[in-house]
Amino acid sequence: MAKTALYNMEGAAIGEVELSDAIFASSINEAAMHLVVRSYLAAQRQGTQSAKTRTEVRGGGRKIYRQKGTGNARHHGNRAPQFTHGGVVFAPKPRDYYIAVPKKVRRLAFKSAMTTKLNAGEIVVVDEINLTEGKTKLMAKVLKNLNAEKKALVVLPEREENVVRATANLAEAATTYVNTLNVYDILNANKLILTKAALALVEEVYA
Repeated sequence: MAKTALYNMEGAAIGEVELSDAIFASSINEAAMHLVVRSYLAAQRQGTQSAKTRTEVRGGGRKIYRQKGTGNARHHGNRAPQFTHGGVVFAPKPRDYYIAVPKKVRRLAFKSAMTTKLNAGEIVVVDEINLTEGKTKLMAKVLKNLNAEKKALVVLPEREENVVRATANLAEAATTYVNTLNVYDILNANKLILTKAALALVEEVYA
């Protein structure tokens, strides 16, 4: 079994914790991670963009000049795409950007992302994060102790109000929960901070 150091909130190593090989020592599948990240980013798109084609813009019902004899190109209405105020060629319309990803591929991508982070030394396991009040400076001090001051993602087993509030004003940190943890957030973080309880829950769900 893979092992990593266990830290306290002061940043001191207080022991070791075993990690499940099924999650943290799996084969890395970049294609799976790429597909899941694409699917996640596509799901963030509203898909509400819209423009009018030449059949939808107002006006242009009358032929602008006779067909022959003027020396000009043949036209009907003045709402064709080449005219000012004309319609748009292949105008974008509201659509759904959903990309289907099989459950097995999502799980494979999750394990690949976790293994990648562990191999890069970017996973920090803390025995607990227990703040007396939701003050930003308290969480900033914890992150500094753990050398995770830039793009840190704190994974909690469930909502802990003080931790969430203390992290909210930190531009380089964010909180998430085990049941909302996703591949994009894992790969996007410089340091992934898991509490011991969150780690146990991750292994219970994904191992």
